[in-house]
Amino acid sequence: MGTLTGNGGAAATPLTDDGPPITNDGFWPDIDLGALRASTRLTGNVTAARLRAATITAALFINAQLMAFRASKKAEGWESAADMDDTLDGKSVLVQRYLRAVACTVQADLAEHYRDWDNTRAGDHRAESEVAAADEFRRNAQWALADILGRSRTVVELI
Repeated sequence: MGTLTGNGGAAATPLTDDGPPITNDGFWPDIDLGALRASTRLTGNVTAARLRAATITAALFINAQLMAFRASKKAEGWESAADMDDTLDGKSVLVQRYLRAVACTVQADLAEHYRDWDNTRAGDHRAESEVAAADEFRRNAQWALADILGRSRTVVELI
């Protein structure tokens, strides 16, 4: 008969050690991978290396989208996004939106590229759900970018 052995009250260890934060360009904030993992509810199934690669790709994409914005703010004398805008929960609103854009882009990338290898009907249904989720994550990233840039979230085109 088996027995259950507890850990003696020791602190639970995290699922993974995500390593050091990703150092950004100085204007945009560094990205804490552990905080990103926690805020997006990514499990240990996403390895630290995979998370780091997806986050670097996302940050490069978001930084490129905000290149003109960054240049204009630097020309106005702002050295860091953390110094601009109102604060919420101890961080600049601009930083909060930037981190959301990065996190949503990471989630979209992971949902699109790292699906389960399941060829069953249930697997097909799950894959369709993941594609829909990826689209929603991309939409949320675009909304965060629009909020940073002061643009409307809605794009209407007449045909």
